[in-house]
Amino acid sequence: MALFIFICFFLVSASLPLPYSGAAVETNDFQPEVYNPKLPPRALTSSKKFEGSSDLVRLRYHMGPVLSSPINIYIIWYGKWAQPQKLLIKDFLLSISASHRAAASPSVAEWWRTVSLYTDQTGANVSRSVLIAGEYADQRYSHGAQLTRLSIQQVIASAVRAAPFPVDHKNGIYLILTSEDVAVQDFCRAVCGFHYFTFPSMVGYTLPYAWVGNSGKQCPDVCAYPFAVPAYMTGGGPSALSPPNRDVGVDGMISVIGHELAELSSNPLVNAWYAGEDPTAPTEIGDLCEGLYGTGGGGGYIGQVMRDREGRTFNLNGRRKRKFLVQWIWSPALKACAGPNALD
Repeated sequence: MALFIFICFFLVSASLPLPYSGAAVETNDFQPEVYNPKLPPRALTSSKKFEGSSDLVRLRYHMGPVLSSPINIYIIWYGKWAQPQKLLIKDFLLSISASHRAAASPSVAEWWRTVSLYTDQTGANVSRSVLIAGEYADQRYSHGAQLTRLSIQQVIASAVRAAPFPVDHKNGIYLILTSEDVAVQDFCRAVCGFHYFTFPSMVGYTLPYAWVGNSGKQCPDVCAYPFAVPAYMTGGGPSALSPPNRDVGVDGMISVIGHELAELSSNPLVNAWYAGEDPTAPTEIGDLCEGLYGTGGGGGYIGQVMRDREGRTFNLNGRRKRKFLVQWIWSPALKACAGPNALD
């Protein structure tokens, strides 16, 4: 449900984001190198293809709906956002259902295919069509610069009542993105993002939503790893990787957004796909693969990813030649974590 922080792996320390310099664009025909920061010994993984696989994982379907119709995303930009940051996030979202001509392989659209393998009781799959159906900018911090989980629902209610958004309880995802100066309950301490559904008493309707915060100034070493690393890892451990779009906070958000959208699409009302017996604390398809980005990942290693000529690290290609680093997702077919950049 939430992108939880494993304290043994992520500790809070001060780190500043790199300046944003616009879109990451490849020139000529340069082939990015495959890069594996600190690949673990082979003894830690019996098969390169099945990182995170386990017979002990009991991911089950609980008879609830998945988002099988074309998915409409309604973005709430809470706080102050620079236009290049908005464009970067929207390019990621629009890359999910982009055609094969829009992005080279491995692509964001190929990554979403794993999510689309999940079905409801009628056999309908999670939709591969994802659209940005609306945007709403709350630049005045209408509910303050410190939000709770309940006040996030009030932010949604304000957007719905102001009428920029329709009530789209069947196909809609309401995505609240808070700027780097907004504090959110449990942010940086226990979560980097979460998803749930609104309460009719708060909003008037039951609407699936997700929240993700920009950790650039608050806790990049916690929520934007591996673009920033905890202080305890700087004395001989792996160094921070260069973000693909030169924005530690927003590049870090991209993977969290992908994590939450995958889970929200396959478990929108917390009664569809998850492991465990407690629906208030489910282990979902993103949770099972948290921290895995490529072949050979596991045991604290992100796995093999790619690096361009400027040293920027990524594992997926998007529209307009964008590049992203996004965690893998649990595949119901492989019963393992999977991504299109797998090397075998």
